[in-house]
Amino acid sequence: MATDELAKKLERREKINEGNEEGVSPSSMVWNPYTEFKEFSRKEIQAFQKTFNKYDVGKDKFIDFYELKLMMEKLGAAQTHLGLKAMIKEVDEDHDDKINFREFLLIFRKAAAGELDQGSGLYELYQRMSEIDVDAEGVKGAANFFQAKIEIQAKSNKFEEEIRNEQEEKKKQAEEAKERKQAFKEKAQMFNQ
Repeated sequence: MATDELAKKLERREKINEGNEEGVSPSSMVWNPYTEFKEFSRKEIQAFQKTFNKYDVGKDKFIDFYELKLMMEKLGAAQTHLGLKAMIKEVDEDHDDKINFREFLLIFRKAAAGELDQGSGLYELYQRMSEIDVDAEGVKGAANFFQAKIEIQAKSNKFEEEIRNEQEEKKKQAEEAKERKQAFKEKAQMFNQ
């Protein structure tokens, strides 16, 4: 009995998630940034929300083209008209030509995953927003920020070192294979004489 009830609940949940359940639309479901963006702490998401709200001048829960233009100018990274459109298009999953808070968080997810081109406006946005304001964060916040930057650099250096070691190992293996081939040729010549 309990397994039938559980199966029915799971089936209904699947229909709701797919938008096939009558009376329930996916847009009416409550979205929770803390469950979707688990890679960010609650404090980070709250800081992103504060920044998003700061630049949502129209208070319509979207950053439109002109608000994005204003944001980039205030961050000291003004973009061209086409650059701004490209920035929106890169994260605009619902194709409404605006950035909602979820899409705003996608910028930081993509940046953390290394999925943003370094020349793109979104990368520039990420870089500018990652800079620390010691007056706002305080000395302890700045220390934490710089410690995190050092850790990121150390990870990058470790990755580069692993690649170098891998390349050296491949070079060593190729050299050993070359020596074995030469030794084989020399032995083969002894039999041909």
